[in-house]
Amino acid sequence: MSSDQFSGTPGPDGRPGSDGSVTPSDPTGSPGPPPDGSTAGGGTAGGGDQENPRDSAGTSADDLASAEAAVEADLAAVLAERDSYLESLRRLQADFENYRKRIAKQEADHLARAAETLVSSLLPVLDACDAAVGHGAEDVRPVADALFGILEREGLERLDPEGKPFDPSEHEAVVHEPGDGDEQVVTDVMRAGYRWKGRVLRPAMVRVRG
Repeated sequence: MSSDQFSGTPGPDGRPGSDGSVTPSDPTGSPGPPPDGSTAGGGTAGGGDQENPRDSAGTSADDLASAEAAVEADLAAVLAERDSYLESLRRLQADFENYRKRIAKQEADHLARAAETLVSSLLPVLDACDAAVGHGAEDVRPVADALFGILEREGLERLDPEGKPFDPSEHEAVVHEPGDGDEQVVTDVMRAGYRWKGRVLRPAMVRVRG
């Protein structure tokens, strides 16, 4: 028998030694894996497939920052669009207000011209009433006074410059008489003049001395 059978060391083929223990033989002579499951490189078995928690947290923070930036950009665009609409609305409102005022003024001017035209057309009626009263037709006076009273309330004024200095802006001199002074004075009103809403509608036809 060989000495290997009486020693506690197993043979090279893995057969039991003298004490009956069996130890697997390793032809390469390299030690087996460590009992804690770690690899020869110092890493944990299967560690190459696991993700680093720090890398995952960094990625989540980047995604959150990108989302916040996108939301802020969208909000800024919405606010800019809102401001643009508000500015357009303000301009439109101002244009409409100017248009409304312009139309109102045009309507007022149109009504004023229409009223002035109507009053001008009634002046010959007043002249006829004055002439009738001047010839003694006293029954015409109430009608003339009523008509003139209505027109006076609307803005008609009678020009009666007899005895006053001659004013070429309100008087039309059809007869001139010599006088003592240099100042021209109205001595007679041959046809009444009228002022409508502060503006001379028809000058008074007068006789002037001086």
